[in-house]
Amino acid sequence: MNGLNIDRGDSVLVVIDFQEKLLPMIYEKEKLLEKASRLIRGCRTLDVPILVTQQYTKGLGATVPEIAEALGSFTPFEKTTFSAMKEPSFAEALAATGKKTVLLAGVEAHICVQQTALALIEAGYVVYGILDCMSSRTSENKEFGQIRMTQSGVVVTGYESALFDMLVDARDENFKTVSNIVK
Repeated sequence: MNGLNIDRGDSVLVVIDFQEKLLPMIYEKEKLLEKASRLIRGCRTLDVPILVTQQYTKGLGATVPEIAEALGSFTPFEKTTFSAMKEPSFAEALAATGKKTVLLAGVEAHICVQQTALALIEAGYVVYGILDCMSSRTSENKEFGQIRMTQSGVVVTGYESALFDMLVDARDENFKTVSNIVK
């Protein structure tokens, strides 16, 4: 770990499987979509690279409009494996960023997010699980995924804390924009 705060110069946001056929079944989906959209907009403001995955798009659909709108132009990494790290094109793109700190958001917390987090740790990345930007179909499964990730070395935080960690100082030129995003 480079320190106890998130260094935006060494960070990448990974957005996992916010898809049309998954989201209707997800616990507290409205709150999840609102906070994840804010996290994405904040990361875009801070020039943090963003990688997006979609699990078996043919069956589960595209990224939901709320997330797609926050992302702007993006090309998702198609996967069928639960861990994004097992998809070679994703792992290569992540390595190509040169970043060693990964912020994770997505669904489902106890499956694809968790397996990606564990693989990232095994690969030597520092992983921050943005807890208010991940969920599962049930609150129990969300909790189980978050507990296992934490026990495995994922540093947990919320989207506001992550954004202000990366912002560092109220004199930063992006402070006002980020402040408006979280309001």
